[in-house]
Amino acid sequence: MTNERPNWDEYFLMMAKLAATRSTCLAFPVGAVIVQNNQILATGYNGSPSGSIHCTAQGYCYPGLSSCDASRTMPSRAVHAEANAIAFAAKHGIATAGASIYVTLEPCVSCLKLIISAGIKKVFYETIFNSGEKALVRDHFMKEGLVSLTQIQLSEETAKRAASFLLNPTSVPKLSNPIIDHNYTIIKGD
Repeated sequence: MTNERPNWDEYFLMMAKLAATRSTCLAFPVGAVIVQNNQILATGYNGSPSGSIHCTAQGYCYPGLSSCDASRTMPSRAVHAEANAIAFAAKHGIATAGASIYVTLEPCVSCLKLIISAGIKKVFYETIFNSGEKALVRDHFMKEGLVSLTQIQLSEETAKRAASFLLNPTSVPKLSNPIIDHNYTIIKGD
């Protein structure tokens, strides 16, 4: 029998992906999870500042601008997922020194500086973001030993199993070939 449990990196990346489902950004959803000793300290997702109307609620970022990535000059209204997770930890007195962060998108240079300043030493991300001069800055921080960045992916097997858990009741007895009605009640099993 194979080990069906996700490894820690997959587990925390899936948690970051779930956090991204709360995003209110029209450009793209991002989620982040700060972890220490395999325990979640804080989560965050990108969206407008607390108390400000959500871009998803108003249907645009700025009047006349459908999403923040549609302009090269207007700054994004969104607080990035990493910044929101760090702000949550700070607001609630949770120390992040020596922690790791799992993010669905590689942190931008500004968030990477914030991560370093928060004492977070390891960044695990799913999708590449930085290129060109921004990648040079990122690489300089890594060469200085301030932070490490590692790209990770979910295995197809883990993703399918997680999807099954999300789409079906999980806390039911394991029966071989159960028949489930539309109310998710087990009727009969072999």
